[in-house]
Amino acid sequence: MSLRIVVCVKYVPDATGDRHFAGDLTVDRDDVDGLLSELDEYAVEQALQIADAADDAEITVLTVGGEDAKDALRKALSMGADKAVHVEDDELHGSDVMATSLVLAKAVEKTGYDLVICGMASTDGTMGVLPAILAERLGVPQVTLLSEVKVEDGTVTGRRDGDSASEQLQASLPAVVSVTDQSGEARYPSFKGIMAAKKKPVQSLDLEDLEIDAAEVGLAGSWSAVDSATQRPARTAGTIVKDEGEGGKQLAEFLVSQKFI
Repeated sequence: MSLRIVVCVKYVPDATGDRHFAGDLTVDRDDVDGLLSELDEYAVEQALQIADAADDAEITVLTVGGEDAKDALRKALSMGADKAVHVEDDELHGSDVMATSLVLAKAVEKTGYDLVICGMASTDGTMGVLPAILAERLGVPQVTLLSEVKVEDGTVTGRRDGDSASEQLQASLPAVVSVTDQSGEARYPSFKGIMAAKKKPVQSLDLEDLEIDAAEVGLAGSWSAVDSATQRPARTAGTIVKDEGEGGKQLAEFLVSQKFI
């Protein structure tokens, strides 16, 4: 029986761009270019490696977002994934991690899975809690923050590296795992892969398809909300110390005034 791998990916604002909040205090995604979250590329790479080692495997990439989120799916498909699922619905606007995890769980169940792979966090929200919440909603084990992962005989095993020690973890399938940016460099899509991605199937789903009430998602259904936001102040010129014999003293006084020493 084919090993069914689902990789959750996210289309995020480019971190090098100038990002702003919209009027409802959600990220203004129309005002900045987006791309596949870099940390999710590691998840796609690990899925490809697992599939290469398996006798028979199929990789589905899954995302939740607007029309532009298809770009994230195309990148993952060009890397080598087999097919994609795109959940798009206007009612999803403003969904927090709790609402998003509900949508992902329903989509994963509808797609069918043995193993769900996530990145360690998204590069926009950087919360890192979605894999654990997703596992809870699916009612399956979670093995998170892995720098090494493999699947064999219905079991997923991996290594989690800490500051002072490494842990060897395992869970029986079905399961949810997340991988870190230390799990191995993600491959670049080849020209052949880019061309092949254009012919790979992308299934579109909405809230009705997933049997989710609109009141459970979006700004109204989220468990958290942004009450206010203030624009970051412009960067000011630093203090220049000219060393005319008193430079060391002036530097020490500055460090004391800033409570660095």
